[in-house]
Amino acid sequence: MASNLPVLFDSRERLPKPDLSLLVRLRFLTSVDFPPFNFADQTGKLAGFHVDLAREICDELGIAEKCQIQAMPFGDLQEALAASQGDAVMAGIAVTSELRQRFAFSRPFLQLPARFIRNLKTAPVKGETAASLAGHPVGVVKATAHEAMLAAFFPAIKPVAFDSKEALLSAVKDGKVDAAFADGLQLSFWVSSPAAEKCCALFDGPYLSQQFLGEGMTIMLRQQDGELTAAINHALATLSRNGRLQEIYLRYFPYGLY
Repeated sequence: MASNLPVLFDSRERLPKPDLSLLVRLRFLTSVDFPPFNFADQTGKLAGFHVDLAREICDELGIAEKCQIQAMPFGDLQEALAASQGDAVMAGIAVTSELRQRFAFSRPFLQLPARFIRNLKTAPVKGETAASLAGHPVGVVKATAHEAMLAAFFPAIKPVAFDSKEALLSAVKDGKVDAAFADGLQLSFWVSSPAAEKCCALFDGPYLSQQFLGEGMTIMLRQQDGELTAAINHALATLSRNGRLQEIYLRYFPYGLY
């Protein structure tokens, strides 16, 4: 059963709700290649967590009739926003210091944790926490944030580096390593998929780190659109507190990230 989505907004914080009555339209830009966040469904219709969240934001701000959602290639999103071909980008673009010099970002509304999975058929793990993996071979993809995070958080664990995510998952399924450490989103879907053949399960965690995993999922806007950024932050805070963000999360992450 999926666990609850962590609330990222302080319940005591009151974010102002700017007046958007003069706004002509609000155009959200996204892509179709980042399921379950944004994708084209079987009928070709734009769908996903980001799409549903954009609609909820518009409803919360009382501007549903002014909202549009458009998909384009991921590589075109930044320049489209800069050229005012849209007003807000929801596509999982990672926040960087370089991008902050060009764009504004909403407050984070979702963080993607790192997780362990362990093979249920190999050497038994004596314990329910990551500390019990000490002495066990634990796979990780080399030269990734997760490899660095594993070394920093769990120095007693013996890492085994693999060249790719596919090689890592194959190794843990075949019992070549007892566990793996990687992106919680990918692992949560994989362990429940036919490809995993019921070999493995999520173990301990979740683990969050801004240093290694970034700020989380945000909405990217133009720097001059401060009032719109504030309005979106207000809507995100409200949706987080009243449970509507949790409802969308459960719709697209039935196995849970946390």
